Amino acid sequence: MDQELLLKGSRRLEWAEAHMSVLREIGERMRRDGSLEGTKVGMALHVEAKTGMLAVTLARAGAKVRLASCNPLSTDDSVALALRERMGLEVFARKGESHEEYYENLNAVLDMRPDFVVDDGADLITMLHTSRRDQLEEVKGGNEETTTGVIRLKALAAQGQLRFPVMAVNDARMKYLFDNRYGTGQSTFDGFMNATNLLVAGKTLVVAGYGWCGRGVAMRAKGLGASVIVTEVDPVRAIEARLDGFQVMPMIRAAPQADIVISATGCKDVIRAEHLAVIKDGCVLGNSGHFDNEISKRELEGMSGPPVRVRELVDRYTLENGRSVYLIAEGRLMNLAAGQGHPVEIMDMSFSIQALSLEHLVRNHASLEPKVHGVPPEMDEMVARIKLHSMGLDIDRLTEGQRKYLQDWQEGT
Repeated sequence: MDQELLLKGSRRLEWAEAHMSVLREIGERMRRDGSLEGTKVGMALHVEAKTGMLAVTLARAGAKVRLASCNPLSTDDSVALALRERMGLEVFARKGESHEEYYENLNAVLDMRPDFVVDDGADLITMLHTSRRDQLEEVKGGNEETTTGVIRLKALAAQGQLRFPVMAVNDARMKYLFDNRYGTGQSTFDGFMNATNLLVAGKTLVVAGYGWCGRGVAMRAKGLGASVIVTEVDPVRAIEARLDGFQVMPMIRAAPQADIVISATGCKDVIRAEHLAVIKDGCVLGNSGHFDNEISKRELEGMSGPPVRVRELVDRYTLENGRSVYLIAEGRLMNLAAGQGHPVEIMDMSFSIQALSLEHLVRNHASLEPKVHGVPPEMDEMVARIKLHSMGLDIDRLTEGQRKYLQDWQEGT
């Protein structure tokens, strides 16, 4: 065993735990209540320190946990080792998994025959509805962490094929307002700096998508001194981006100007052959969406020779027209494949919602329809109030008169 790697992972877990005060408080209450006692929980999340502390929290509350990665490049091997050796968890993940290893590890999680699943990107839940259908009757519910996964599961539910209730953790206010915006915004540039060591200030940076993740990337890029262009397909979001002070145009017009392009859409082929044909020489391409299909690697490879690894996490593609483009982390989500993911305090809130949503499923799964469910508002408020307290902040509360005023439609002014 690599003792140095084990020590590194242990320290990262300890650091995360020390800065996840909301999850710690919720976890201590769950442990006292024994609310997860005897449950089997299969998890597919990015295996790093914050995720590790969520898994540990669930185990301390009485669950038997198995954990795999939801992305072949996002595992922190030091944390995976520490979770196995110091925390006694079953972890099936390593950084740089092959396609086959990735699905072997997901199958290893499902081999536990979990009662509940905690997913990020919906691969576990998809497998349960395809290759592992024999287990569907045993699964009582699931959580979904990210925008891409929620989109997939809502499509599954719309076809009448979703077989158990799923909590859309991504859609909780205490998740998307902070994780998607501030988390993605900061961690994307953590990954960018780590991968490239290039300057952002003075560059033209194109953000594909102006959802909460794209908003965060654009906001941070502007703060770092970039000239920001937003591309969108949603007219409402395009107006928002313009009124927030950004240029808005189609990708076909943005690509020739771009020094850097970052996608964050949850859709595929956002950057494709027609854009690569006109893209600026030397442009750096990165993706902060869940899957590695936002930048069409198939079309990129078809328009160039074999890529050349020019830095540990950067490949250069020389196009037929002689221009070069650089791809970060093989087009996988750059904030984890090339960085350490979202800040600890951000994931403290997201994973607190995860823990509460799982507890909600354990208690209420029998009465919940097999569809995608929103997180109950009281969970958002609970996490928000604990977070405020941890920040040393206090806020006003409605007086009885104000509460009555808001509930009485006749009172007027």
